[in-house]
Amino acid sequence: MTSASDESYNSIAPEANMETNEESFDPNASHWYAVQVASGCEKRVKTNLEQRVQTMDVAERIVQVEIPQTPAVKIRKDGSRQNSEEKVFPGYVLIRMVMDDETWQVVKNTPNVINFVGAEQKRRYGRGRGHVKPMPLGAAEVERIFKRAQEQKPVIKIDMATGDKILVLSGPFKDFEGEVIEVSPERSKLKALLSIFGRDTPVELEFNQVQKQS
Repeated sequence: MTSASDESYNSIAPEANMETNEESFDPNASHWYAVQVASGCEKRVKTNLEQRVQTMDVAERIVQVEIPQTPAVKIRKDGSRQNSEEKVFPGYVLIRMVMDDETWQVVKNTPNVINFVGAEQKRRYGRGRGHVKPMPLGAAEVERIFKRAQEQKPVIKIDMATGDKILVLSGPFKDFEGEVIEVSPERSKLKALLSIFGRDTPVELEFNQVQKQS
């Protein structure tokens, strides 16, 4: 019986035939695998794993570690823009590697790594949770992921949403309070309902003209 302490890739790989999107699978070649990691720890996992790869001398078999990202623009409360990046698949890291017992252990034992994405195999004797047998990504799927990261238009993010209460800081409606009814990040503008002469009136404002009320 395999315990959690002596679990290895060799103990789970023979339990089922390898199923991939490829017509043939070469176990001696490198393939892309998806690894689930703790939320918000993608970059930390990438850095730690790349260091472990060098320290444990497996660079020829763990070839590449990637976090697919797209460009993003964060609009601050004052209307200024900050360039950043948005993860395509938050909580996952992609690794190109030759899968064997040693490389499996290097990845699996990296801090904040949860598990490989794959097919769950039942535990022998029917006790406890099953093992996850890593499944390589198909070539077409990998190409689609990286193409999406390269070609996607920048994601625009703003800390303002429909229903938020705001205070107007400048312009003809300075000191008016209102409620956001529409946000247009690509134009750096929003619409808010302001009470003018006792009537709720929609007014278009620049992001840097308003302040979100807590």
